[in-house]
Amino acid sequence: MQKTKILDAIQINQKLNRMAYQVYENNFNEKELLIVGIDGNGYKVAERIVDILKSISTIKIKIGKIKLDKENPWLFEPKTDFKEKDYENKSVILVDDVLNSGKALMYAVKLFLNKPVKQLNTLVLVDRSHTRFPVKADFVGLSLSTTLQERIDTDFSKKGKEAVYLV
Repeated sequence: MQKTKILDAIQINQKLNRMAYQVYENNFNEKELLIVGIDGNGYKVAERIVDILKSISTIKIKIGKIKLDKENPWLFEPKTDFKEKDYENKSVILVDDVLNSGKALMYAVKLFLNKPVKQLNTLVLVDRSHTRFPVKADFVGLSLSTTLQERIDTDFSKKGKEAVYLV
């Protein structure tokens, strides 16, 4: 199986910086912002976004995690670290590493649909443009058209050696 590197650590950092500034521009009037990463690499992307936001803004930022089965998200109800009162009338940014079919992001969004959030946006590092579910990313690092047989792998295992691969 051949892997083609499409983003290296420097390029990932550039994309994350740009998206963090976009998030800040869209939320500069907010007192508090909740960043919620989908467990795994989505949460790692969320951590990086939070670090950048803290360095460029004075907005109070809380980070949380959503746990769900990405392959079969309907089997178990998604769970988050936050209580409902934590995101009441707050802006929430839902973060994942790759938007493939939209299934995981859709089930993660479902967690907030009947809740009193002020605003809900989505952020992904890579959007494959193959969504089968009616969900889109509001903040995208890289849009990439791929075939249905190809997939995107993100590797955040070594700091400074992060990479995104087309497989």
